[in-house]
Parts: sequence; C-alpha cells; structure tokens
Amino acid sequence: MRTHSLLLQTIIRSKSFTELHLSVSLPFTSMAVSFKMCVSFGLFVGLMMLGLVSSAKFDELFQPGWAMDHFIYEGELLKLKLDNYSGAGFASKSKYLFGKVTMQIKLVEGDSAGTVTAYYMSSDGPNHNEFDFEFLGNTTGEPYLVQTNVYVNGVGNREQRMNLWFDPTKDFHSYSILWNQRQVVFLVDETPIRVHTNMEHKGIPFPKDQAMGVYSSIWNADDWATQGGLVKTDWSHAPFIATYKGFEIDACECPVSVAANEIAEKCRSSGEKRFWWDEPTMSELSVHQSHQLVWVRANHLVYDYCTDTARFPVMPVECEHHRH
Repeated sequence: MRTHSLLLQTIIRSKSFTELHLSVSLPFTSMAVSFKMCVSFGLFVGLMMLGLVSSAKFDELFQPGWAMDHFIYEGELLKLKLDNYSGAGFASKSKYLFGKVTMQIKLVEGDSAGTVTAYYMSSDGPNHNEFDFEFLGNTTGEPYLVQTNVYVNGVGNREQRMNLWFDPTKDFHSYSILWNQRQVVFLVDETPIRVHTNMEHKGIPFPKDQAMGVYSSIWNADDWATQGGLVKTDWSHAPFIATYKGFEIDACECPVSVAANEIAEKCRSSGEKRFWWDEPTMSELSVHQSHQLVWVRANHLVYDYCTDTARFPVMPVECEHHRH
C-alpha cells in the first residue's frame, strides 16, 4: 500500500487570521498571501501565523503512484478504479511534518464488499509512523465502516472502527488529519472522530520527528475487509470507483535536502516564526469538539482496540491514560 516519496512541490504562503478555536471553517483564498478569518460572536483576536497552503488541484500536490491506466480525470474530479486486474494509488510530491491534510472523497457506490479505499499519511522505513483512514466496503444496503489506525515507530495495532452518520457513497465529504506536537486528530466534515494524544510524559512514544507523505489508494482486501473476510468481492460489479476532489495540504514541507535531525527544528515555532498548529488553541479539542467526539463514540463506534481483551489481555498502556 505504501509508495515512495516523489518530487517536491508546494507553495509557501503566509497566513494572518483571527480565530477563537470553534469548529467553524471558512474557505481561504489561493493568493500568494492568504488570509483566513474565523469570526465568533463578533470578537477578533489577531495572530500572525505561517503555513504551507495548497492548491485544490491534484497535479500540483500529488502524482500517480501505480496503475496510471486506472486513473480517470473528469475536470476537477479524480477517479480511482479497481477491477479484477488492479487497483490504483497516488502519493504526494512532498513530505510534511505537522499541519493538516484534507481530501473530499465519494466512496464506491452499491456493492463494495471486499474493497478498501485507503487515505493515510506515512513516513518510510521499518520504524515508520503512520495515520490511517481505511474505508471498508460492504454489501449493498449495509453501512461502510471507517477504520482508523496509528503507527508509532513501526508499531500499529491501534485500530478503531465506526460507521458514519451519513451515506458516504452519495456525495463528497471531507476527511482530514490534523497533526501537531500535542495530538493527532482524525476529522470527518470537521467533526473529530478520533484523537491520539501526546503522552510522552507517561513514557509513551509520540510521532513527531519523521516527515510523512500523503497517500491514497483503492485495492482488493476481501481476505479481511468485510465481515472478517467472510464476504468476498463480487467482480461482476466492477469497476469499483472512488472519486476525489478538494485536495488541501496546509503543513510544513520537508525537502529531501533537510537533514533528518533538522526537520523537527524547521517545523517548530520559534521567535517570530509561528505555525498555526502550534498555537495553544490547537493543543487540545475545544469544548464543542470534545462534545462532538463523545457523541461520535457513543453512537457510531463499533470497535476499539482498547477494549479488545481477547487481543490485548493487558490493556495497551496508552489506553490506561487516554481520555477518549
């Protein structure tokens, strides 16, 4: 599933905006100097912050990783095709350390059993870090399951699964990963569905020093994806199509010329250099977001590795301390 990092390309811009850290998102411009204004209750707080702001065009940020003949371009839309010959995948042209990545995706319609549409960030090597969205297909009429996972220093096994409060095959929805030195947040339409908190003070490793690429793919996983592999892919329904638009990367780019031991320093706020993801309001969820997360977990969570005593007779150490 993982592909190699490719060429480097992004657009560096400054951002000056005011924000009171609510779950309100307004579109920002694609000018060389961008301004983002989030207004709450008529109050304004000014902060100068830096970021790398993407274009929404696929080919400015990404390029095909494999099976180029399974890519379909229709204006602003990109479609990835899975058939009984191949799936397809793409990768970002740059790697990043901290920030936020977003894609709008419309998942495979109809009978998608056995298929997986994956969207994730990952570094390289056996001790890699990785943040996964995996959308697990299902038979017609049954809900998609969204599986998230976090790898730290090559160790994963932190799966959570949930269904969604909408049909993800009928329209586009935004899926985001927000990453800073304090937390990793998985968001669906700006609603947090999972938080992985930095608990280094408890001796638990946290991913903060490996730059990551951004990837997505569609592939056949009928040995495990649907009902534990009991339901296989029905190739008579192929091709299976996942459709994308609205590609956004607002993160700190890490060129290959930057040494590994300098990456963290390059992407850390210091002095007048301020990144928006390092602001105090971004160190934890807002009260409203915390309520949203509690609601999601109460109503849509169907599996959490932290409560799987068959797999983990001894509770994983991060689960003992995690608030969510």
